[in-house]
Amino acid sequence: MVEELALADDAVAACVDAPAWALPEDELIAALDAAHRLEQRLAAVTLTLIRELDGRGTPRAQGASSTAVWLRERLRLTAPAARRLIDLATALDTGNPGIRQALADGHITLDQARVITDTATTVQTTAGTQAADKAIGVLVGWAAQFDPTHLRKLGTRILDHVAPDIADTAAQAALDAEARRATRDRHLTLSEQTDGRLRLTGTLDAETAGLLRAAIDPLTAPSGPDDSRSPGQRRHDALAEVCRLTLRTGELPDSGGDSAQIVITTHYDELARQLSAGALDTGLQLTPNTVRRLACDANILPAVLGSTGQPLDVGRQRRLITGPLRRALVLRDRGCAFPGCDRPPRWCDAHHIHHWADGGTTSLDNAVLLCGHHHRHLHHSDWTVHLGADGHPEFTPPTWLDPEQLPRRNHYHRRT
Repeated sequence: MVEELALADDAVAACVDAPAWALPEDELIAALDAAHRLEQRLAAVTLTLIRELDGRGTPRAQGASSTAVWLRERLRLTAPAARRLIDLATALDTGNPGIRQALADGHITLDQARVITDTATTVQTTAGTQAADKAIGVLVGWAAQFDPTHLRKLGTRILDHVAPDIADTAAQAALDAEARRATRDRHLTLSEQTDGRLRLTGTLDAETAGLLRAAIDPLTAPSGPDDSRSPGQRRHDALAEVCRLTLRTGELPDSGGDSAQIVITTHYDELARQLSAGALDTGLQLTPNTVRRLACDANILPAVLGSTGQPLDVGRQRRLITGPLRRALVLRDRGCAFPGCDRPPRWCDAHHIHHWADGGTTSLDNAVLLCGHHHRHLHHSDWTVHLGADGHPEFTPPTWLDPEQLPRRNHYHRRT
């Protein structure tokens, strides 16, 4: 398979540099159709490989917390995109060979395959395998005419075509299946922008959407006749106010031994002179005015920094890495330090590199931030961790994974 894919890769590479401008219009359209069909066929191969790797447990054996996380790191995908591929690969492997074949033949797209799979699953639950097979045939035929959105709408009444005697009674089952899909597909993604802002994307289920609207709608009204904010800006400010109100309740669960909080690093002398910018523990930069405004409603938590910005003095030593020492660890690692992991600091434990029970000290140069999965993995595998010359964690993989045992770092949390 690897040799065949290499040949296909060479053929595609040759097409990349081919002069498309020289093709007559009919050949240009034919080439577009062929390229699109090839993309779907390759998608079918990709799904087969993903399913096999997932079934063997390869991602977890290599230290990933899940197959989705491993795919994100390996293929540079978003986590939701990786999960959708795994779900579809599993569905096509466990009972939908007709859909897989249609994808492999280039007759349907990857998104159409997801729609047909979801619909076929609903039909099988309500009308049995024979009706589901008929539904797949009908939907694959319709896929030549309709995009995924229209195909999903048509699929809500597919039983009218394949099992009309139970179509009406199955309508409720279809609604229930849609609710389950909404629960499965719910997600929220926080993407940092290069200028320090944060982009929110995601899909909320109906209940959560109702909760969000109930929370922010009362705060989105214009503050007066001179309020020039757009509706989107008012919703943004309402969400910020909801977060402030929530933090003030004091009822949020602890985060790594500390109560819920935001931590800002700045220089005290320059802050007093209204000159100093600041950085959140997530790495986002704040203007001097924002830092001073937040400092009016916060406790000052001092941290002494060296010339390279490394925290040097954050409190007395003790067995548990909490309080000032944990804040310094968060400032350094900014999340789980294991290569490829994107878990934020609030989800992480502080791990002694040289264990406390074996004489290790509770200090910044003997600590590393790890999420629960990678904390357990490090204790029960042949991975090792140490601090590099610049004071940041480096992880050495076992020889079976990398015979050269080249140290690896986590690049998801680096801001420079």
